[in-house]
Amino acid sequence: MKNGDDMENKRKRNKVELLLPAGNLETLKVAIRYGADAVYIGGQAYGLRAKADNFSIEDMKAAAEYAHAHGKKVYLTANIYAHNYDIEGVRKYFAQVKDTGIDAVLVSDPGMFMLAREVMPDMELHISTQANNTNYLTFQFWNKMGAKRVVTARELSLKEIGEIRDNIPDDMEIESFIHGAMCISYSGRCLLSNYFTGRDANRGACTHPCRWKYHIVEETRPGEYLPVNEDERGTYIFNSKDLCMIEHVPEMIEAGIDSFKIEGRMKTALYVAAVARTYRKAIDDYLESEEKYRANLDYYRTEIAKCTYRQFTTGFYFGKPDETAQIYDSNTYLKNCTYIGNVEHVTEDGMACFEQKNKFSVGENIECMDFDGTNINGTVEAIYDIDGNPMEAAPHPKQPLKVKFSCDVKPGMILRRVEDVDNSVR
Repeated sequence: MKNGDDMENKRKRNKVELLLPAGNLETLKVAIRYGADAVYIGGQAYGLRAKADNFSIEDMKAAAEYAHAHGKKVYLTANIYAHNYDIEGVRKYFAQVKDTGIDAVLVSDPGMFMLAREVMPDMELHISTQANNTNYLTFQFWNKMGAKRVVTARELSLKEIGEIRDNIPDDMEIESFIHGAMCISYSGRCLLSNYFTGRDANRGACTHPCRWKYHIVEETRPGEYLPVNEDERGTYIFNSKDLCMIEHVPEMIEAGIDSFKIEGRMKTALYVAAVARTYRKAIDDYLESEEKYRANLDYYRTEIAKCTYRQFTTGFYFGKPDETAQIYDSNTYLKNCTYIGNVEHVTEDGMACFEQKNKFSVGENIECMDFDGTNINGTVEAIYDIDGNPMEAAPHPKQPLKVKFSCDVKPGMILRRVEDVDNSVR
Protein backbone atom coordinates (compact mmCIF):
# COMPACT_ATOMS: atom_id res chain seq x y z
CA MET A 1 0.00 0.00 0.00
CA LYS A 2 1.40 3.41 -0.90
CA ASN A 3 1.64 6.30 1.52
CA GLY A 4 -1.58 8.33 1.29
CA ASP A 5 0.06 11.77 1.46
CA ASP A 6 2.63 10.84 -1.19
CA MET A 7 -0.10 9.53 -3.47
CA GLU A 8 -2.23 12.64 -3.08
CA ASN A 9 0.71 14.93 -3.85
CA LYS A 10 1.62 12.83 -6.86
CA ARG A 11 -1.94 12.93 -8.18
CA LYS A 12 -2.08 16.71 -7.90
CA ARG A 13 1.20 17.08 -9.80
CA ASN A 14 0.28 14.75 -12.65
CA LYS A 15 -1.20 16.28 -15.78
CA VAL A 16 -4.34 14.36 -16.60
CA GLU A 17 -5.47 13.63 -20.14
CA LEU A 18 -8.66 15.21 -21.48
CA LEU A 19 -10.23 12.67 -23.84
CA LEU A 20 -12.93 13.83 -26.25
CA PRO A 21 -15.22 11.90 -28.64
CA ALA A 22 -15.44 12.44 -32.40
CA GLY A 23 -17.94 10.95 -34.81
CA ASN A 24 -16.12 12.28 -37.88
CA LEU A 25 -12.93 14.02 -38.99
CA GLU A 26 -14.39 17.52 -38.69
CA THR A 27 -15.37 16.97 -35.06
CA LEU A 28 -11.97 15.45 -34.28
CA LYS A 29 -10.26 18.62 -35.49
CA VAL A 30 -12.66 20.72 -33.40
CA ALA A 31 -11.90 18.66 -30.29
CA ILE A 32 -8.16 19.15 -30.73
CA ARG A 33 -8.45 22.88 -31.43
CA TYR A 34 -10.49 23.36 -28.27
CA GLY A 35 -8.20 21.53 -25.90
CA ALA A 36 -8.41 17.74 -26.17
CA ASP A 37 -5.21 15.82 -25.39
CA ALA A 38 -6.63 12.76 -27.16
CA VAL A 39 -9.71 11.84 -29.18
CA TYR A 40 -11.50 8.52 -29.38
CA ILE A 41 -13.18 7.50 -32.63
CA GLY A 42 -15.12 4.57 -34.06
CA GLY A 43 -14.47 2.69 -37.24
CA GLN A 44 -17.22 1.67 -39.64
CA ALA A 45 -17.48 -1.70 -37.88
CA TYR A 46 -17.00 -3.36 -34.48
CA GLY A 47 -17.66 -0.32 -32.28
CA LEU A 48 -20.64 0.59 -30.07
CA ARG A 49 -21.87 3.67 -31.98
CA ALA A 50 -22.95 2.28 -35.33
CA LYS A 51 -25.21 5.30 -36.00
CA ALA A 52 -22.34 7.80 -35.77
CA ASP A 53 -20.65 8.85 -39.04
CA ASN A 54 -17.50 6.99 -37.99
CA PHE A 55 -14.14 6.67 -39.71
CA SER A 56 -12.97 4.73 -42.75
CA ILE A 57 -9.42 3.39 -42.79
CA GLU A 58 -8.34 6.43 -44.82
CA ASP A 59 -10.09 8.72 -42.34
CA MET A 60 -8.18 7.05 -39.50
CA LYS A 61 -4.89 7.78 -41.25
CA ALA A 62 -5.90 11.42 -41.75
CA ALA A 63 -7.04 11.66 -38.11
CA ALA A 64 -3.76 10.26 -36.78
CA GLU A 65 -1.73 12.54 -39.02
CA TYR A 66 -3.66 15.64 -37.92
CA ALA A 67 -3.55 14.70 -34.23
CA HIS A 68 0.16 13.89 -34.23
CA ALA A 69 0.95 17.15 -36.01
CA HIS A 70 -0.63 18.89 -33.02
CA GLY A 71 1.00 16.66 -30.39
CA LYS A 72 -2.26 14.76 -29.65
CA LYS A 73 -3.39 11.12 -29.77
CA VAL A 74 -6.17 9.09 -31.38
CA TYR A 75 -7.79 5.97 -29.89
CA LEU A 76 -10.05 3.60 -31.83
CA THR A 77 -13.02 1.84 -30.24
CA ALA A 78 -13.51 -1.81 -31.19
CA ASN A 79 -15.51 -2.70 -28.10
CA ILE A 80 -18.33 -4.91 -29.35
CA TYR A 81 -18.94 -8.34 -27.84
CA ALA A 82 -18.15 -10.44 -30.87
CA HIS A 83 -20.01 -13.50 -32.14
CA ASN A 84 -18.32 -16.35 -34.00
CA TYR A 85 -19.23 -14.88 -37.37
CA ASP A 86 -17.45 -11.61 -36.46
CA ILE A 87 -14.05 -13.11 -35.84
CA GLU A 88 -12.57 -13.37 -39.34
CA GLY A 89 -13.90 -9.91 -40.18
CA VAL A 90 -12.27 -8.49 -37.05
CA ARG A 91 -8.99 -10.17 -37.92
CA LYS A 92 -8.95 -8.48 -41.35
CA TYR A 93 -10.06 -5.19 -39.81
CA PHE A 94 -7.24 -5.18 -37.25
CA ALA A 95 -4.75 -5.97 -40.02
CA GLN A 96 -5.84 -2.71 -41.70
CA VAL A 97 -6.01 -0.70 -38.48
CA LYS A 98 -2.45 -1.49 -37.35
CA ASP A 99 -0.94 0.65 -40.13
CA THR A 100 -3.17 3.72 -39.73
CA GLY A 101 -0.99 5.44 -37.14
CA ILE A 102 -3.60 5.49 -34.37
CA ASP A 103 -2.23 5.31 -30.85
CA ALA A 104 -4.42 2.69 -29.13
CA VAL A 105 -7.39 0.38 -29.63
CA LEU A 106 -10.15 0.02 -27.03
CA VAL A 107 -11.72 -3.44 -26.59
CA SER A 108 -14.13 -5.17 -24.17
CA ASP A 109 -14.21 -8.80 -25.21
CA PRO A 110 -11.27 -11.00 -24.03
CA GLY A 111 -11.38 -12.74 -27.40
CA MET A 112 -11.07 -9.40 -29.19
CA PHE A 113 -8.18 -8.52 -26.89
CA MET A 114 -6.40 -11.79 -27.73
CA LEU A 115 -6.99 -11.23 -31.45
CA ALA A 116 -5.71 -7.66 -31.24
CA ARG A 117 -2.51 -8.83 -29.52
CA GLU A 118 -2.01 -11.42 -32.25
CA VAL A 119 -2.67 -9.17 -35.26
CA MET A 120 -1.37 -5.86 -33.83
CA PRO A 121 1.42 -6.87 -31.40
CA ASP A 122 2.79 -3.32 -31.15
CA MET A 123 -0.57 -1.59 -30.63
CA GLU A 124 -1.40 -0.14 -27.20
CA LEU A 125 -4.60 -1.72 -25.90
CA HIS A 126 -7.20 -0.21 -23.54
CA ILE A 127 -10.07 -2.04 -21.83
CA SER A 128 -13.54 -0.52 -22.25
CA THR A 129 -15.99 0.23 -19.44
CA GLN A 130 -18.17 -2.43 -21.10
CA ALA A 131 -15.90 -5.05 -19.53
CA ASN A 132 -17.34 -4.23 -16.05
CA ASN A 133 -14.07 -3.15 -14.42
CA THR A 134 -15.10 -2.73 -10.78
CA ASN A 135 -12.11 -3.80 -8.64
CA TYR A 136 -8.31 -3.64 -8.49
CA LEU A 137 -7.92 -7.39 -9.14
CA THR A 138 -9.57 -6.90 -12.53
CA PHE A 139 -7.12 -4.07 -13.26
CA GLN A 140 -4.21 -6.26 -12.16
CA PHE A 141 -5.45 -9.05 -14.46
CA TRP A 142 -5.59 -6.79 -17.50
CA ASN A 143 -2.19 -5.35 -16.63
CA LYS A 144 -0.69 -8.84 -16.64
CA MET A 145 -2.37 -9.49 -19.99
CA GLY A 146 -0.61 -6.45 -21.42
CA ALA A 147 -3.27 -3.73 -21.33
CA LYS A 148 -1.95 -0.21 -20.79
CA ARG A 149 -5.22 1.33 -19.58
CA VAL A 150 -8.57 0.27 -18.12
CA VAL A 151 -11.76 2.34 -18.16
CA THR A 152 -13.57 2.18 -14.82
CA ALA A 153 -17.13 0.91 -14.59
CA ARG A 154 -19.69 3.70 -14.31
CA GLU A 155 -20.89 2.23 -11.00
CA LEU A 156 -17.70 3.04 -9.05
CA SER A 157 -17.35 5.81 -6.50
CA LEU A 158 -14.30 8.07 -6.37
CA LYS A 159 -13.32 6.34 -3.12
CA GLU A 160 -13.29 2.98 -4.91
CA ILE A 161 -11.28 4.41 -7.81
CA GLY A 162 -8.74 5.77 -5.33
CA GLU A 163 -8.43 2.31 -3.80
CA ILE A 164 -7.84 0.83 -7.27
CA ARG A 165 -5.12 3.42 -7.91
CA ASP A 166 -3.39 2.44 -4.67
CA ASN A 167 -3.35 -1.26 -5.65
CA ILE A 168 -2.15 -1.22 -9.26
CA PRO A 169 1.24 -0.39 -10.82
CA ASP A 170 2.06 3.30 -11.18
CA ASP A 171 2.40 2.99 -14.95
CA MET A 172 -1.06 1.46 -15.41
CA GLU A 173 -3.56 4.11 -16.48
CA ILE A 174 -7.11 4.68 -15.20
CA GLU A 175 -9.67 6.28 -17.50
CA SER A 176 -13.04 7.46 -16.14
CA PHE A 177 -16.02 9.33 -17.54
CA ILE A 178 -16.32 12.93 -16.39
CA HIS A 179 -19.22 14.19 -18.52
CA GLY A 180 -22.04 12.97 -20.76
CA ALA A 181 -25.02 10.67 -21.09
CA MET A 182 -25.51 7.85 -18.58
CA CYS A 183 -26.79 4.38 -19.45
CA ILE A 184 -29.49 2.75 -17.34
CA SER A 185 -27.80 -0.66 -17.52
CA TYR A 186 -24.78 -1.96 -15.69
CA SER A 187 -21.66 -0.55 -17.39
CA GLY A 188 -23.77 -0.05 -20.50
CA ARG A 189 -24.50 -3.77 -20.94
CA CYS A 190 -28.12 -3.28 -22.04
CA LEU A 191 -30.56 -5.82 -23.54
CA LEU A 192 -33.62 -3.57 -23.94
CA SER A 193 -32.82 -2.51 -27.51
CA ASN A 194 -32.25 -6.09 -28.64
CA TYR A 195 -35.49 -7.25 -26.99
CA PHE A 196 -37.70 -4.49 -28.41
CA THR A 197 -36.20 -3.96 -31.87
CA GLY A 198 -33.70 -6.74 -32.56
CA ARG A 199 -30.86 -4.17 -32.61
CA ASP A 200 -28.08 -5.19 -30.24
CA ALA A 201 -26.67 -2.43 -28.00
CA ASN A 202 -23.62 -4.59 -27.32
CA ARG A 203 -22.81 -4.71 -31.01
CA GLY A 204 -23.20 -1.02 -31.77
CA ALA A 205 -26.87 -0.65 -32.76
CA CYS A 206 -28.65 0.67 -29.65
CA THR A 207 -32.04 2.37 -30.24
CA HIS A 208 -31.96 4.01 -26.75
CA PRO A 209 -35.23 2.56 -25.40
CA CYS A 210 -34.22 3.93 -21.97
CA ARG A 211 -35.39 7.32 -23.29
CA TRP A 212 -38.88 6.11 -24.26
CA LYS A 213 -42.12 6.71 -22.36
CA TYR A 214 -43.54 3.65 -20.54
CA HIS A 215 -46.91 2.62 -19.11
CA ILE A 216 -47.98 -0.54 -17.28
CA VAL A 217 -50.43 -3.07 -18.77
CA GLU A 218 -52.11 -5.42 -16.26
CA GLU A 219 -52.15 -9.05 -17.45
CA THR A 220 -55.94 -9.54 -17.41
CA ARG A 221 -56.75 -6.13 -18.93
CA PRO A 222 -54.90 -5.94 -22.27
CA GLY A 223 -55.11 -2.57 -23.97
CA GLU A 224 -55.46 -0.59 -20.72
CA TYR A 225 -52.32 1.50 -20.42
CA LEU A 226 -51.79 2.64 -16.84
CA PRO A 227 -49.37 5.49 -16.09
CA VAL A 228 -46.49 4.48 -13.85
CA ASN A 229 -46.87 7.67 -11.83
CA GLU A 230 -49.98 9.56 -10.80
CA ASP A 231 -50.36 12.12 -13.55
CA GLU A 232 -51.48 11.86 -17.15
CA ARG A 233 -48.09 12.38 -18.78
CA GLY A 234 -46.67 8.92 -18.24
CA THR A 235 -43.07 8.60 -17.10
CA TYR A 236 -39.61 8.04 -18.53
CA ILE A 237 -38.64 5.58 -15.81
CA PHE A 238 -35.23 4.62 -17.26
CA ASN A 239 -34.15 8.12 -18.36
CA SER A 240 -31.03 9.16 -16.44
CA LYS A 241 -29.76 12.70 -16.10
CA ASP A 242 -26.39 13.40 -17.72
CA LEU A 243 -23.13 13.11 -15.82
CA CYS A 244 -21.39 16.42 -15.06
CA MET A 245 -18.33 16.67 -12.84
CA ILE A 246 -17.22 20.21 -13.74
CA GLU A 247 -17.59 21.23 -10.07
CA HIS A 248 -15.56 18.22 -8.90
CA VAL A 249 -12.40 18.25 -11.02
CA PRO A 250 -10.19 18.33 -7.88
CA GLU A 251 -11.80 15.15 -6.53
CA MET A 252 -11.38 13.42 -9.90
CA ILE A 253 -7.68 14.31 -10.01
CA GLU A 254 -7.09 13.33 -6.40
CA ALA A 255 -8.69 9.91 -7.01
CA GLY A 256 -5.72 9.14 -9.26
CA ILE A 257 -7.56 9.13 -12.61
CA ASP A 258 -5.19 9.55 -15.58
CA SER A 259 -7.72 10.27 -18.33
CA PHE A 260 -10.99 12.22 -18.10
CA LYS A 261 -13.39 10.90 -20.72
CA ILE A 262 -16.25 12.87 -22.29
CA GLU A 263 -19.15 10.80 -23.69
CA GLY A 264 -20.68 11.67 -27.06
CA ARG A 265 -19.44 10.31 -30.40
CA MET A 266 -22.84 11.17 -31.89
CA LYS A 267 -22.81 14.79 -30.63
CA THR A 268 -22.26 17.92 -32.73
CA ALA A 269 -19.03 19.86 -33.15
CA LEU A 270 -20.61 22.64 -31.05
CA TYR A 271 -21.12 20.24 -28.14
CA VAL A 272 -17.59 18.88 -28.44
CA ALA A 273 -16.07 22.37 -28.58
CA ALA A 274 -18.04 23.68 -25.60
CA VAL A 275 -17.31 20.68 -23.37
CA ALA A 276 -13.66 20.42 -24.39
CA ARG A 277 -12.95 24.09 -23.83
CA THR A 278 -14.69 24.22 -20.44
CA TYR A 279 -13.03 21.12 -19.00
CA ARG A 280 -9.66 22.13 -20.47
CA LYS A 281 -9.80 25.42 -18.60
CA ALA A 282 -11.08 23.81 -15.39
CA ILE A 283 -8.30 21.20 -15.37
CA ASP A 284 -5.55 23.70 -16.20
CA ASP A 285 -6.84 26.19 -13.64
CA TYR A 286 -6.84 23.58 -10.87
CA LEU A 287 -3.37 22.29 -11.75
CA GLU A 288 -2.15 25.90 -11.57
CA SER A 289 -3.88 26.59 -8.25
CA GLU A 290 -7.00 25.48 -6.43
CA GLU A 291 -7.84 29.13 -5.72
CA LYS A 292 -7.97 29.92 -9.43
CA TYR A 293 -10.23 26.94 -10.05
CA ARG A 294 -12.63 27.94 -7.25
CA ALA A 295 -12.71 31.54 -8.47
CA ASN A 296 -13.82 30.42 -11.94
CA LEU A 297 -16.61 28.01 -10.94
CA ASP A 298 -19.34 30.38 -12.15
CA TYR A 299 -17.67 30.55 -15.56
CA TYR A 300 -17.52 26.74 -15.81
CA ARG A 301 -21.19 26.43 -14.81
CA THR A 302 -22.28 29.04 -17.35
CA GLU A 303 -20.29 27.52 -20.21
CA ILE A 304 -21.26 23.90 -19.53
CA ALA A 305 -24.93 24.97 -19.44
CA LYS A 306 -24.55 26.13 -23.05
CA CYS A 307 -24.23 22.47 -24.11
CA THR A 308 -27.23 20.31 -24.87
CA TYR A 309 -27.99 18.20 -21.80
CA ARG A 310 -30.66 16.32 -19.83
CA GLN A 311 -30.10 18.07 -16.52
CA PHE A 312 -27.05 16.97 -14.52
CA THR A 313 -26.02 14.40 -11.93
CA THR A 314 -22.74 13.27 -10.36
CA GLY A 315 -23.64 9.64 -11.10
CA PHE A 316 -22.10 7.09 -8.72
CA TYR A 317 -19.03 9.12 -7.77
CA PHE A 318 -20.30 10.15 -4.33
CA GLY A 319 -22.47 7.10 -3.63
CA LYS A 320 -25.33 5.32 -5.35
CA PRO A 321 -27.76 7.65 -7.14
CA ASP A 322 -31.25 8.06 -5.73
CA GLU A 323 -34.56 8.91 -7.44
CA THR A 324 -33.39 12.48 -8.14
CA ALA A 325 -30.90 11.19 -10.75
CA GLN A 326 -33.74 10.31 -13.15
CA ILE A 327 -35.95 12.51 -15.35
CA TYR A 328 -39.58 11.37 -15.26
CA ASP A 329 -41.50 13.82 -17.43
CA SER A 330 -39.46 14.23 -20.61
CA ASN A 331 -36.79 12.61 -22.77
CA THR A 332 -35.70 15.82 -24.50
CA TYR A 333 -32.46 17.73 -24.14
CA LEU A 334 -32.19 21.24 -22.75
CA LYS A 335 -30.75 23.34 -25.54
CA ASN A 336 -29.37 26.76 -24.73
CA CYS A 337 -27.35 27.41 -27.90
CA THR A 338 -27.84 26.91 -31.62
CA TYR A 339 -24.94 25.77 -33.79
CA ILE A 340 -24.36 28.26 -36.64
CA GLY A 341 -21.16 27.02 -38.21
CA ASN A 342 -17.44 26.23 -38.04
CA VAL A 343 -15.25 28.84 -39.75
CA GLU A 344 -13.27 27.15 -42.53
CA HIS A 345 -11.22 30.18 -43.55
CA VAL A 346 -11.28 33.98 -43.48
CA THR A 347 -10.78 36.03 -46.65
CA GLU A 348 -8.38 38.97 -46.89
CA ASP A 349 -11.30 41.37 -46.51
CA GLY A 350 -12.44 39.66 -43.30
CA MET A 351 -15.30 37.50 -44.58
CA ALA A 352 -15.84 34.26 -42.65
CA CYS A 353 -16.41 31.29 -44.96
CA PHE A 354 -18.25 28.27 -43.60
CA GLU A 355 -21.03 25.75 -44.14
CA GLN A 356 -24.19 26.88 -42.36
CA LYS A 357 -25.63 24.44 -39.77
CA ASN A 358 -28.83 26.24 -38.67
CA LYS A 359 -30.81 29.27 -39.76
CA PHE A 360 -29.56 32.76 -38.86
CA SER A 361 -30.17 36.26 -40.21
CA VAL A 362 -28.53 39.63 -40.79
CA GLY A 363 -28.66 41.68 -37.60
CA GLU A 364 -28.52 38.71 -35.20
CA ASN A 365 -26.03 38.54 -32.35
CA ILE A 366 -23.61 35.62 -32.66
CA GLU A 367 -21.12 34.30 -30.11
CA CYS A 368 -17.73 33.28 -31.49
CA MET A 369 -15.95 30.70 -29.31
CA ASP A 370 -12.28 31.58 -29.04
CA PHE A 371 -9.84 28.77 -28.29
CA ASP A 372 -8.57 30.32 -25.04
CA GLY A 373 -11.97 30.09 -23.32
CA THR A 374 -13.20 33.59 -24.09
CA ASN A 375 -16.32 34.41 -26.10
CA ILE A 376 -16.39 37.15 -28.70
CA ASN A 377 -19.81 38.73 -29.27
CA GLY A 378 -20.56 40.06 -32.73
CA THR A 379 -23.39 41.00 -35.04
CA VAL A 380 -24.09 39.50 -38.46
CA GLU A 381 -23.57 42.48 -40.78
CA ALA A 382 -23.92 40.73 -44.16
CA ILE A 383 -24.50 37.26 -45.62
CA TYR A 384 -23.52 36.18 -49.15
CA ASP A 385 -23.97 32.89 -50.97
CA ILE A 386 -21.09 31.19 -52.76
CA ASP A 387 -21.72 33.31 -55.88
CA GLY A 388 -21.59 36.55 -53.94
CA ASN A 389 -25.35 37.22 -53.90
CA PRO A 390 -26.50 39.06 -50.74
CA MET A 391 -28.97 37.29 -48.45
CA GLU A 392 -31.05 38.59 -45.54
CA ALA A 393 -31.20 35.14 -43.93
CA ALA A 394 -29.57 31.74 -44.33
CA PRO A 395 -32.31 29.12 -43.91
CA HIS A 396 -30.76 26.16 -45.75
CA PRO A 397 -28.56 23.74 -43.79
CA LYS A 398 -25.15 22.90 -45.29
CA GLN A 399 -25.21 25.96 -47.56
CA PRO A 400 -21.71 27.41 -48.15
CA LEU A 401 -21.68 31.06 -47.09
CA LYS A 402 -19.51 34.14 -46.74
CA VAL A 403 -20.46 36.20 -43.70
CA LYS A 404 -19.31 39.59 -42.47
CA PHE A 405 -19.32 39.94 -38.67
CA SER A 406 -18.81 43.07 -36.60
CA CYS A 407 -15.96 41.27 -34.80
CA ASP A 408 -12.83 39.45 -35.94
CA VAL A 409 -13.09 35.68 -36.31
CA LYS A 410 -10.43 33.03 -36.78
CA PRO A 411 -10.31 29.84 -38.88
CA GLY A 412 -11.59 26.88 -36.88
CA MET A 413 -13.80 28.94 -34.58
CA ILE A 414 -17.23 27.60 -33.68
CA LEU A 415 -20.10 30.09 -34.09
CA ARG A 416 -23.24 29.81 -31.98
CA ARG A 417 -26.35 31.74 -31.07
CA VAL A 418 -27.02 31.82 -27.32
CA GLU A 419 -30.72 31.32 -26.63
CA ASP A 420 -31.38 31.27 -22.89
CA VAL A 421 -28.78 29.90 -20.51
CA ASP A 422 -29.56 28.45 -17.10
CA ASN A 423 -26.36 28.93 -15.10
CA SER A 424 -27.26 26.19 -12.62
CA VAL A 425 -25.74 22.79 -13.48
CA ARG A 426 -27.78 21.00 -10.83
